[in-house]
Amino acid sequence: MLKILLLIAVVCIAGCSLLYFGQESLIFYPETLPANYRYAFPGRFEELMWDVDGVKINALHFKVEHPQGVVLYFHGNAGSLRDWGDVAGDFTIRGYDIVIPDYRGYGKSTGKIKNEAMLHQDTAVAYGYLKKHYQESEIVLYGRSIGSGLAVYLAKSSKPRMLILESPFYSLRDVAKYHYPFLPAGLLDRILRYPMRCDLWIPEVGCPIYLIHGTEDEIVPYNSSQKLLKLIKTNGKLITIEGGRHNDLSDFKLYQEQLDQILK
Repeated sequence: MLKILLLIAVVCIAGCSLLYFGQESLIFYPETLPANYRYAFPGRFEELMWDVDGVKINALHFKVEHPQGVVLYFHGNAGSLRDWGDVAGDFTIRGYDIVIPDYRGYGKSTGKIKNEAMLHQDTAVAYGYLKKHYQESEIVLYGRSIGSGLAVYLAKSSKPRMLILESPFYSLRDVAKYHYPFLPAGLLDRILRYPMRCDLWIPEVGCPIYLIHGTEDEIVPYNSSQKLLKLIKTNGKLITIEGGRHNDLSDFKLYQEQLDQILK
């Protein structure tokens, strides 16, 4: 019995150490690109570079003739703009400009993610850029997976036209508990440096909110959106993609139909 208890203690300590000291490697999976990399996407776009506290944040700005508005798109936790730029077509075909930034250490963006505050600071800079070129009522915030936390936080302190969240989490603490159920909740609260409390922020959002989630999501459970929907104080809608997983929602006809209606 003593050996079993000791083994359990060692596993818990090892798990906690890995989660605390290796959080960035468990949460973020960036692809880095050389500074001279040239993006190749259909349509008209320009490359942007913002200076934020000594680092450079790289972004792409896709443009259409006579835009109905602009989408500020915060992508998922893996890859870079080399691949994420492909999502622009879902919005330009519907008459919207779209700006997609890479996070620190992703693609051609420099620096390194060290805390949650850095991410919120960078998203605020992106929003400030858009406010110089568009009316705030023309801005649509779109957050996908890890980007949903950034979009919700930004939306609560700004006045965009709407907020769209694809595969959003209730909180990153909630996701961590789902994947590491052996960790006590109280301990998890103390060691997690990226809690991303969408559950606390979303009640403060004043614009319409659309949640899009697949029932077979293997990364962020579907019930995350169900729980978030109950916290929304403004107009809110949950779009359920039956059989949808974490990375294939845009392949479903329902996703495309709903995006048509939302952005009309």
